[in-house]
Amino acid sequence: MVWRLCLVSFAAAAQGPIHFENRASEAGVKFVLESSPTPLKHLIETMPGGVAVFDYNSDGRPDIFFANGAALPSLEKNSGRYHNRLYRNDGNWKFTDVTGQAGLAGAGYSMGAAAADFDNDGHPDLFVPGAYRNLLYRNRGDGTFEDLTGRSGINSKYWSVAAGWFDFDNDGRLDLFVVNYAKWTPAFDRFCGDADRQIRIYCHPKYFPSVPNQLYRNLGGGRFEEISEAAGLSRHFGRGMSVVFADYDGDGFEDAFVANDKLENFLFHNKAGKSFEEVAVAAGVALPDDGRPISGMGADFRDYNNDGLPDLIVTALSGETFPLFQNLGKSQFRDATHSSKLASATRLYAGWSVGFADFDNDGWRDLFTANSHVNDLVEKFEPYVYRQPNTVFRNQRDGTFTLTDSGMSLAKTAHRGSAFADFDGDGRVDIVVSALGGSAELWRNLSPGGGAWLDIRLVGRKSNRDGLGAKIRIGNQTNPMTSAAGYASSSLTPVHFGGLAGKVDVEIRWPSGLRQTVKGVATSRTLTIAEE
Repeated sequence: MVWRLCLVSFAAAAQGPIHFENRASEAGVKFVLESSPTPLKHLIETMPGGVAVFDYNSDGRPDIFFANGAALPSLEKNSGRYHNRLYRNDGNWKFTDVTGQAGLAGAGYSMGAAAADFDNDGHPDLFVPGAYRNLLYRNRGDGTFEDLTGRSGINSKYWSVAAGWFDFDNDGRLDLFVVNYAKWTPAFDRFCGDADRQIRIYCHPKYFPSVPNQLYRNLGGGRFEEISEAAGLSRHFGRGMSVVFADYDGDGFEDAFVANDKLENFLFHNKAGKSFEEVAVAAGVALPDDGRPISGMGADFRDYNNDGLPDLIVTALSGETFPLFQNLGKSQFRDATHSSKLASATRLYAGWSVGFADFDNDGWRDLFTANSHVNDLVEKFEPYVYRQPNTVFRNQRDGTFTLTDSGMSLAKTAHRGSAFADFDGDGRVDIVVSALGGSAELWRNLSPGGGAWLDIRLVGRKSNRDGLGAKIRIGNQTNPMTSAAGYASSSLTPVHFGGLAGKVDVEIRWPSGLRQTVKGVATSRTLTIAEE
């Protein structure tokens, strides 16, 4: 059932400017996303870039993991430049590359990252999807990771782009949803582009046959069982690029949305942890109102208008806008892209990663998108540009968004993945972004003013340890505990609320079904709440 709106509300804080500063170089985050570009324009070259933020060493500071590419056509990491990278947060905006000692250099052409504590031992683990090379790492809790892939039961038969952890059947163990893109191998050699001018570009997705996504049930002990067929996923073929989770109909089970590239999106309704029913068309999120499939890339699934219902945002290519689907309740959504003013504001941009977050702590979630066109030669064919700045759209508290000058406008490059965390503990949400063939960006949030804030870290006892799938309410704000958001990326961090009073009541609906209320909580701090 959908929660009724709480009668308690808080006066929204005055809106000040939203402002960010790139601190990557000074912080020691010197990662470069290597995609191994070739004259053959292999499609995979333009698509890596997943990022994960999680506290791997449990010191209270969020750390950063970057997935990286490999050499072509071998799809092997034959040089250190292709290693995946883990940066430890040492505090005071200083990070150290600890990839070697952690054992996370990886193998194969990695695409994304998904962080969560799948074995409930209190240490966050990591799944790294890639091109026919998926990797599962168990966090030993001593600063190192163990590669469990070989005995986990997780296969690598597809080009996997993204993944997400969630408790499909509410049994307290996190299950794994793997997003697969298309049939492709390095042997593919079709010329696409302008043959007369000998300008070769990346081929349209239509030339790459679609494939199904996969679901793995967590059996415990580091073992997983693929249940894609029994769960109803195997008969739905798409070109998936991201997955996000939310209980959109309030029945107590998390549902999954998959953004597809030039195909209808998928909305998999969770039928009591037994199977999925694909309902995107009936729910109104398969396509925008114009009925044309978009180049769906990144997605986020949370409440932007404070009505208690999780909404959907999807990024796409320039000219397609970034569709926003408003949850109306009763399992129905409407295309709110135009009414929210995002249609005109996003038309020129090509978005990859995306996320809703309250950057100015006024009690309303703003919107971030990491931007760049897919085609590095698009300027020779269309009135768009390849290298683009990231964008922040301020939530105007009336169902609309406005593009704001956030300090990111001059950083024009080929952005891909992104993740969100308060890296310095000052109560403001910061952002890390990968860039194809360029340096990663670490955006420190310097937005002034705003109301009090609260970051909530959950510890499940009957539910999974991370509390993934829990729904948290403070006043009229609702925010889920989830680590899947953006493009092939993951943010396993405390749940953030802004625009609060000095003391608040926190309501939690845990995945186990337990409803818990903590009254009179002091704000402007990080609070750990354990399931009763």
